[in-house]
Amino acid sequence: MAEKAEFHLGSSNHSFLSPEFEKALRTHARLLRVPKKSTLFTYGSKSDGLYCLERGILRLSVTASNGREAVLSVLSPGRWFGEASLLGEEPHVHDARAVVDCEVIVVPAAAVHQVLENRPDFLLELARLVCRRYKQSLQRIDATILLPLPVRLAKRLLEVCKAQHPHYAGTGTPVLRLSQEDLSQMLGVSRQSINKLLKDWEGRSIVGVKYGQITLLDHDALQNLT
Repeated sequence: MAEKAEFHLGSSNHSFLSPEFEKALRTHARLLRVPKKSTLFTYGSKSDGLYCLERGILRLSVTASNGREAVLSVLSPGRWFGEASLLGEEPHVHDARAVVDCEVIVVPAAAVHQVLENRPDFLLELARLVCRRYKQSLQRIDATILLPLPVRLAKRLLEVCKAQHPHYAGTGTPVLRLSQEDLSQMLGVSRQSINKLLKDWEGRSIVGVKYGQITLLDHDALQNLT
């Protein structure tokens, strides 16, 4: 359900867009409330704008014909997404589902195009965002092919930590809202393989494992594993 965004439309410091561009986009933003386990959009659906996650956690994934799901990314607040489908005027190439109750702002496609017409230099920012996502995808493909599972898992936990806790400076014990099933789908391995490795790290006080969450107990040890 959409409603006019009446909340504070401040800029995120990890959105990869300039504060000026964000301000221009957010002027046209509308708020969507996405309940837990519901879908924001599905594979093949028409792109209707540019999105930014304000609160909650969203999972981007694709599902094969046999029903197997592959998680492409887990988004945390402050992340803009949907730019590739918007710029290419193509349908969405993945599903977007709420892991918890979420609030998402959407800037309609017509409004985004109007902003870009008024400020053509902002188009370069969107292009850089697309390139950043493309580079990240290639890096993850390389990691899947070349790196052993412990290294891949440690890297992914650190990536999720950075996304969910952008102000984390290496001290304390951040809690990641992430399931072992999510990790197995992200890394393309069985849940049993993830569980076995996490249990080993838990025994070494590197992580703490509970249902639906993982606590990073020793950030330096994880970093050394990469």
